[in-house]
Amino acid sequence: MGGPMSLVRLLGFTTLACGCVVGRYREVATSREVAYIEEKGVQCTLHAHRRNHTVAAASASAPATVLAARAS
Repeated sequence: MGGPMSLVRLLGFTTLACGCVVGRYREVATSREVAYIEEKGVQCTLHAHRRNHTVAAASASAPATVLAARAS
């Protein structure tokens, strides 16, 4: 199996201009923020946007539409 699992807290979801939905999470132990592609947009042509893979924080913070507010 892979490395140890970490506990994360959901910060919110964002839809990128390409149509991909990104989930932003914060690791509880390290406070590191991580962004994952939750769903790939139908029109998206970016190979780096793959479902369940991380995406650079810069592209995850440039949303087209915010789908959910910050979770508490």
